[in-house]
Amino acid sequence: MKSWIAATLLALGTVPVPAAAQTVPVPSVPVPPVPPAPPERPACREVGDLPFLVIDAGSAARLGAIGLDRAAIFAQMRETSIPETMGCWAMPVGNFDSQLVSVGMAQWNFGTGSLQPLLKAWKQAQRGGFRRARKALMPVHGKTIFSHACLAVPVKPRCREKILAAHGPDGKLDPVLWGEFNALFESDAMLQVQLDTYLVLLEAVRQDLLRVFPDGPITLRKVRWAVDTKVQQGGFPLDEDLARLRRKLAAMPEADRWDRLGAIFAWYGALSRSIDQDGVQRDWAWNLDRWGCLLDGRRIDPEQYEMLHLTFLRSRTAIGNSGRWQALTFERRAKIILGVGSVSGKADGECLR
Repeated sequence: MKSWIAATLLALGTVPVPAAAQTVPVPSVPVPPVPPAPPERPACREVGDLPFLVIDAGSAARLGAIGLDRAAIFAQMRETSIPETMGCWAMPVGNFDSQLVSVGMAQWNFGTGSLQPLLKAWKQAQRGGFRRARKALMPVHGKTIFSHACLAVPVKPRCREKILAAHGPDGKLDPVLWGEFNALFESDAMLQVQLDTYLVLLEAVRQDLLRVFPDGPITLRKVRWAVDTKVQQGGFPLDEDLARLRRKLAAMPEADRWDRLGAIFAWYGALSRSIDQDGVQRDWAWNLDRWGCLLDGRRIDPEQYEMLHLTFLRSRTAIGNSGRWQALTFERRAKIILGVGSVSGKADGECLR
């Protein structure tokens, strides 16, 4: 791997070459001998198919057209939940990323306004039993969470103040509010709301795929990539950006092909080692080693090659917390594309030299 990183840096002119030097030493990347250990996860209700969960027949037919039957839908939900909630239906977290509260298998949150529609949908589903259900699941904080101030987008200052007051000195939700959000999002009715919301997302992805890949088949790899992009970033590159990138790829000399991709992997590695990137500490070294193995062995097909460049294009626009999650954004999609990678300490696939 050192060879392609060094070649990439030299090709980009980022390393000065002394006149008498034949090679430029590049710091070696520490590579763990085994895949990273995933973090411990508290007991939870895990994302998966349950008999009482209903998928609308029309939605099922439309999603079936891109290869997503019921089993595939729940498998996709499970895959989405792994980096978001370690596979749980709830897993609430506090304001660590400036989103106030994030909860649910796709980590819907107050900050982006994605959580409020789920709360409203659950409230509507309770009909006349709303107050009783709210008191049963959220006896302390329910009035606040379902207040007009908290259901507004953006939330009103008085809602924000009350929720922040229920955070501990470590910036995490206090046990009471954590437990109440957990109870709400693990309830049967909220599981249906989460499924319904996810189905809307999948149907939107179907249209996005036709725009982003107008000339190629819609493969399962593309579906999985698009879903993860939609969940984490909300959308895809603009048509003009897609066209510009594809023009450059088409005009690129074949001799530059692998160095260009190596430059993207080197960008990810450098970003991961920088001071203000989070969520990748357990993963980046293992990823660089295995992806370098795939690159050195030329084991990356044309579809994967283009999708990695599209991922690079979109990852650079991940601006949450001023770009704090760009490396994580890239590694999530790269793992899907390559079938080899580690995200949140969960490694899958392998490349042997």
